[in-house]
Amino acid sequence: MCSKNMNNLVLSLAPKFTKLQTLILRQDKPQLEDNAVEAVANFCRDLQILDLSKSFKLTDSSLYAVALGCRDLTKLNISGCSAFSDNALAYLASLCRKLKILNLCGCVKAVSDTALQAIGHYCNELQSLNLGWCEQVSDVGVMSLAYGCPDLRTLDLCGCLLITDDSVIALADRCPHLRSLGLYFCKNITDRAMYSLAQSKVNNKMWRSVNGGNDEDGLRTLNISQCTSLSPSAVQAVCDSSPALHTCSGRHSLIISGCLNLTSVHCACCVRPHSAISPFPHSAH
Repeated sequence: MCSKNMNNLVLSLAPKFTKLQTLILRQDKPQLEDNAVEAVANFCRDLQILDLSKSFKLTDSSLYAVALGCRDLTKLNISGCSAFSDNALAYLASLCRKLKILNLCGCVKAVSDTALQAIGHYCNELQSLNLGWCEQVSDVGVMSLAYGCPDLRTLDLCGCLLITDDSVIALADRCPHLRSLGLYFCKNITDRAMYSLAQSKVNNKMWRSVNGGNDEDGLRTLNISQCTSLSPSAVQAVCDSSPALHTCSGRHSLIISGCLNLTSVHCACCVRPHSAISPFPHSAH
């Protein structure tokens, strides 16, 4: 929705669209204010998908209104909304318990361990969470997510500088459906975390082989760029345990940029003698 008077437009239209289920209010230039979001929350109570990304003018009043009025939300994007507090986010989590997809990238003030503990406690159906560059996040918050959100499939922790191996170990142990994990610039991650991921995938694969499961289960995307403490053997173990991770040209899903010591890590199709891609190993990038 693009308009020089977006705020007024939302105020005028909200009472007319009471059955609205999806609303995208993403902006290039912040125009949206709390009174417009409050109108949406008051009149559009069937909303399931709401995008307020880059709404820099919004305050906690908007989150409180959404929490009270839109309890059926399954997808919420408030990335870049830098004014929200962790108390408001925790309150929203306590009421919007059907959330499955939540984008909090860049919400530095809102995303604390307290807020993540609330999300882990109340939003047990959560499948995708973006915490990119939320620098207050520590192991306490991530472990709360791991224990409370067992169906978590996508988690972006890029730039969360405080987390350690304990976060990854908890995710490996408690989130068997995890498919995508972003650890870019998480300098405290070591081989211990990688081996926990590898072992969990091996154990899950053995369980599935007995009970009948999908061979494609396992990590499909892993970003460990700038994680310079990792050794080739530990990362290779993860790659071997998750066949959907690729280092080959055109299929990079194991992202290791900036880790010059990991150039020897290769996926199975890079070294398979009769691979359709190439009989020779490719350099990882």
